[in-house]
Amino acid sequence: MEDAEVTEMKANKNNKDYVLQAVKKRGKLLEFASEELQNDLDVVKTALEQDGESMEFVSNKLKDNKEIALLAIKNAPWTACYVSERLKADKDVIMESVKTYGQTLYYASERLRDDKEVVKTAIQNKGIIIKYASLNLRSDKELAEIAIKQDKRAYMFLSKELKEDEDIKKMLE
Repeated sequence: MEDAEVTEMKANKNNKDYVLQAVKKRGKLLEFASEELQNDLDVVKTALEQDGESMEFVSNKLKDNKEIALLAIKNAPWTACYVSERLKADKDVIMESVKTYGQTLYYASERLRDDKEVVKTAIQNKGIIIKYASLNLRSDKELAEIAIKQDKRAYMFLSKELKEDEDIKKMLE
């Protein structure tokens, strides 16, 4: 049986006042709002302030809005996976997410996977995420040391040269 709030939301999905009140209490109800209201700045901001995970249900147009993306990430860092491809290449957006959720590096653009600052921030949070860094940065000794200190399994994803490095090998003992 369907949740009563969902049933009500579906019945009122075009009523902005109703939808605003509903997402203020439970952001993920945005899923059942009309497409028009999933693209409404007031409704979307209200939903994201209540629950950043509602980013999943935001219109594609607003998934390309940096302010909206940062609001979602502030409340649920992993939701960077829902932002537009353009914003997955935006250093501010990705940095905000990887500070607390290193796995976001997986969704970052190739250019940002080759950005030392972005990768360093991500692996400080979750060392094994070095596997999503560019090949170039998987050869960076400083990054390798940070990643291994955080998670010894990161060793598996380092360049062949670094796997042979004596300092790196010692870190595994």
